[in-house]
Amino acid sequence: MTVQIIDCVQGEPEWFAARLGIPTASEFSSVLAKGRGGGDSLTRRKYMMKLAGEILTGQPMDSFSNAHMERGKEMESEARSYYSIVHGVEVQEVGFIRNGDKGYSPDGLIGTEGAAEIKTKLPHLLIDALVRDEVPPEHKAQLQGGLWVSEREWIDFVAYWPGLPMFRKRVTRDEKYIAVLGQAVADFNEELAALVDQIRAMDAPREAA
Repeated sequence: MTVQIIDCVQGEPEWFAARLGIPTASEFSSVLAKGRGGGDSLTRRKYMMKLAGEILTGQPMDSFSNAHMERGKEMESEARSYYSIVHGVEVQEVGFIRNGDKGYSPDGLIGTEGAAEIKTKLPHLLIDALVRDEVPPEHKAQLQGGLWVSEREWIDFVAYWPGLPMFRKRVTRDEKYIAVLGQAVADFNEELAALVDQIRAMDAPREAA
Protein backbone atom coordinates (compact mmCIF):
# COMPACT_ATOMS: atom_id res chain seq x y z
CA MET A 1 0.00 0.00 0.00
CA THR A 2 1.05 3.59 -0.57
CA VAL A 3 1.39 5.89 2.41
CA GLN A 4 -0.69 9.00 1.74
CA ILE A 5 -0.02 12.08 3.88
CA ILE A 6 -3.06 14.34 3.86
CA ASP A 7 -2.49 18.01 4.63
CA CYS A 8 -5.42 19.11 6.79
CA VAL A 9 -6.14 20.42 10.28
CA GLN A 10 -7.06 17.76 12.80
CA GLY A 11 -10.62 18.21 13.98
CA GLU A 12 -11.68 20.17 10.90
CA PRO A 13 -14.14 18.84 8.24
CA GLU A 14 -11.33 17.77 5.88
CA TRP A 15 -9.83 15.65 8.64
CA PHE A 16 -13.11 13.91 9.40
CA ALA A 17 -13.58 13.27 5.67
CA ALA A 18 -10.08 11.75 5.35
CA ARG A 19 -10.70 9.20 8.10
CA LEU A 20 -14.33 8.43 7.29
CA GLY A 21 -15.19 4.75 7.58
CA ILE A 22 -11.73 3.31 8.26
CA PRO A 23 -10.15 2.10 11.51
CA THR A 24 -7.53 4.49 12.85
CA ALA A 25 -4.62 4.01 15.25
CA SER A 26 -6.34 5.82 18.12
CA GLU A 27 -8.98 3.06 18.07
CA PHE A 28 -6.80 0.03 17.32
CA SER A 29 -7.19 -0.97 20.96
CA SER A 30 -10.93 -1.26 20.25
CA VAL A 31 -10.20 -3.47 17.22
CA LEU A 32 -8.06 -5.73 19.44
CA ALA A 33 -10.54 -5.79 22.31
CA LYS A 34 -11.78 -9.17 23.52
CA GLY A 35 -14.94 -9.91 25.46
CA ARG A 36 -15.08 -11.97 28.62
CA GLY A 37 -13.77 -15.44 28.04
CA GLY A 38 -12.44 -14.39 24.64
CA GLY A 39 -15.90 -13.82 23.20
CA ASP A 40 -17.28 -10.85 21.30
CA SER A 41 -16.27 -7.46 22.64
CA LEU A 42 -18.91 -4.77 23.04
CA THR A 43 -16.19 -2.14 22.53
CA ARG A 44 -15.14 -3.70 19.22
CA ARG A 45 -18.76 -4.10 18.10
CA LYS A 46 -19.63 -0.49 18.93
CA TYR A 47 -16.64 0.80 16.96
CA MET A 48 -17.60 -1.33 13.96
CA MET A 49 -21.17 -0.02 14.06
CA LYS A 50 -19.87 3.57 14.13
CA LEU A 51 -17.68 3.01 11.08
CA ALA A 52 -20.52 1.25 9.28
CA GLY A 53 -22.69 4.27 9.98
CA GLU A 54 -20.04 6.56 8.51
CA ILE A 55 -19.77 4.49 5.33
CA LEU A 56 -23.52 4.21 4.86
CA THR A 57 -24.40 7.83 5.62
CA GLY A 58 -21.24 9.58 4.47
CA GLN A 59 -21.23 11.48 7.76
CA PRO A 60 -18.66 11.30 10.60
CA MET A 61 -19.99 9.70 13.75
CA ASP A 62 -17.18 10.84 16.04
CA SER A 63 -17.30 14.63 16.33
CA PHE A 64 -17.87 14.69 20.12
CA SER A 65 -15.69 17.03 22.17
CA ASN A 66 -15.60 17.93 25.85
CA ALA A 67 -13.66 20.31 28.09
CA HIS A 68 -10.90 17.76 28.74
CA MET A 69 -10.39 17.17 25.01
CA GLU A 70 -10.39 20.88 24.22
CA ARG A 71 -7.80 21.54 26.92
CA GLY A 72 -5.64 18.80 25.45
CA LYS A 73 -5.79 20.40 22.00
CA GLU A 74 -4.80 23.78 23.39
CA MET A 75 -1.85 22.35 25.34
CA GLU A 76 -0.63 20.09 22.53
CA SER A 77 0.95 22.96 20.60
CA GLU A 78 2.76 24.12 23.73
CA ALA A 79 3.97 20.58 24.40
CA ARG A 80 5.13 20.13 20.80
CA SER A 81 7.18 23.33 20.90
CA TYR A 82 8.73 22.40 24.25
CA TYR A 83 9.58 18.90 23.03
CA SER A 84 11.12 20.32 19.84
CA ILE A 85 13.35 22.73 21.79
CA VAL A 86 14.39 20.35 24.56
CA HIS A 87 15.26 17.46 22.25
CA GLY A 88 16.50 19.50 19.31
CA VAL A 89 14.16 18.06 16.70
CA GLU A 90 12.10 19.64 13.95
CA VAL A 91 8.52 18.42 14.17
CA GLN A 92 6.46 18.49 10.98
CA GLU A 93 2.74 18.83 11.62
CA VAL A 94 0.46 16.80 9.35
CA GLY A 95 -3.25 16.13 9.43
CA PHE A 96 -3.74 12.48 8.60
CA ILE A 97 -1.90 9.49 7.18
CA ARG A 98 -3.82 6.92 5.18
CA ASN A 99 -2.39 3.56 4.20
CA GLY A 100 -4.94 1.44 2.39
CA ASP A 101 -7.94 0.81 4.64
CA LYS A 102 -6.36 2.11 7.82
CA GLY A 103 -5.22 5.51 9.09
CA TYR A 104 -3.32 7.48 11.70
CA SER A 105 -3.35 11.08 12.94
CA PRO A 106 0.20 11.75 14.17
CA ASP A 107 1.05 14.65 16.42
CA GLY A 108 4.13 15.19 14.31
CA LEU A 109 6.61 13.59 11.91
CA ILE A 110 10.36 13.78 12.47
CA GLY A 111 12.67 13.37 9.51
CA THR A 112 11.95 10.37 7.30
CA GLU A 113 11.85 7.68 9.99
CA GLY A 114 10.37 9.20 13.14
CA ALA A 115 7.09 10.45 14.59
CA ALA A 116 5.78 11.94 17.81
CA GLU A 117 2.71 11.11 19.87
CA ILE A 118 1.99 13.83 22.42
CA LYS A 119 -0.34 13.38 25.38
CA THR A 120 -1.32 15.96 27.97
CA LYS A 121 -1.38 13.93 31.17
CA LEU A 122 -2.95 15.04 34.42
CA PRO A 123 -0.24 15.59 37.04
CA HIS A 124 -0.78 12.33 38.94
CA LEU A 125 -0.67 10.31 35.71
CA LEU A 126 2.44 12.08 34.43
CA ILE A 127 4.20 11.62 37.77
CA ASP A 128 3.39 7.90 37.65
CA ALA A 129 4.89 7.62 34.14
CA LEU A 130 8.00 9.53 35.24
CA VAL A 131 8.52 7.29 38.28
CA ARG A 132 7.93 4.07 36.33
CA ASP A 133 9.97 5.36 33.37
CA GLU A 134 7.82 3.45 30.93
CA VAL A 135 5.06 4.14 28.42
CA PRO A 136 1.64 3.37 29.93
CA PRO A 137 0.52 0.07 28.35
CA GLU A 138 -2.84 1.45 27.21
CA HIS A 139 -1.00 3.40 24.48
CA LYS A 140 0.75 0.42 22.88
CA ALA A 141 -1.85 -0.27 20.18
CA GLN A 142 -1.89 3.36 19.07
CA LEU A 143 1.89 3.70 19.03
CA GLN A 144 2.64 0.45 17.22
CA GLY A 145 -0.34 1.07 14.97
CA GLY A 146 0.99 4.51 14.12
CA LEU A 147 4.35 3.01 13.16
CA TRP A 148 2.60 0.37 11.07
CA VAL A 149 0.36 2.82 9.20
CA SER A 150 3.07 5.43 8.64
CA GLU A 151 5.73 2.80 7.83
CA ARG A 152 8.17 4.58 10.14
CA GLU A 153 10.84 3.13 12.42
CA TRP A 154 10.32 4.91 15.73
CA ILE A 155 7.96 7.17 17.59
CA ASP A 156 8.59 9.40 20.59
CA PHE A 157 5.86 9.12 23.21
CA VAL A 158 5.66 12.47 24.99
CA ALA A 159 3.60 13.20 28.09
CA TYR A 160 3.28 16.81 29.24
CA TRP A 161 1.79 19.01 31.91
CA PRO A 162 2.89 22.60 32.65
CA GLY A 163 5.16 22.83 35.68
CA LEU A 164 6.25 19.19 35.58
CA PRO A 165 9.15 17.47 33.82
CA MET A 166 8.32 16.24 30.34
CA PHE A 167 8.23 12.48 29.90
CA ARG A 168 9.73 11.20 26.65
CA LYS A 169 10.30 7.59 25.67
CA ARG A 170 11.31 6.40 22.22
CA VAL A 171 9.36 3.38 20.97
CA THR A 172 10.58 1.26 18.07
CA ARG A 173 8.68 -1.18 15.90
CA ASP A 174 7.53 -4.46 17.47
CA GLU A 175 7.12 -6.56 14.34
CA LYS A 176 5.44 -9.50 16.12
CA TYR A 177 2.87 -7.19 17.67
CA ILE A 178 2.36 -5.39 14.35
CA ALA A 179 1.72 -8.71 12.60
CA VAL A 180 -0.99 -9.58 15.13
CA LEU A 181 -2.46 -6.10 14.84
CA GLY A 182 -2.39 -6.27 11.05
CA GLN A 183 -4.37 -9.51 11.02
CA ALA A 184 -6.86 -8.12 13.55
CA VAL A 185 -7.44 -5.01 11.42
CA ALA A 186 -7.81 -7.12 8.26
CA ASP A 187 -10.41 -9.31 9.99
CA PHE A 188 -12.18 -6.22 11.32
CA ASN A 189 -12.35 -4.61 7.89
CA GLU A 190 -13.67 -7.81 6.34
CA GLU A 191 -16.45 -7.98 8.93
CA LEU A 192 -17.14 -4.27 8.46
CA ALA A 193 -17.55 -4.69 4.70
CA ALA A 194 -19.91 -7.61 5.23
CA LEU A 195 -21.97 -5.57 7.70
CA VAL A 196 -22.25 -2.67 5.25
CA ASP A 197 -23.35 -5.03 2.48
CA GLN A 198 -25.94 -6.56 4.80
CA ILE A 199 -27.46 -3.19 5.63
CA ARG A 200 -27.42 -2.03 2.02
CA ALA A 201 -29.35 -5.14 1.03
CA MET A 202 -32.20 -4.19 3.35
CA ASP A 203 -35.09 -2.08 2.11
CA ALA A 204 -34.32 1.62 2.50
CA PRO A 205 -37.07 3.64 4.19
CA ARG A 206 -39.45 5.18 1.69
CA GLU A 207 -39.98 8.90 1.81
CA ALA A 208 -43.49 10.04 2.61
CA ALA A 209 -45.55 10.80 -0.47
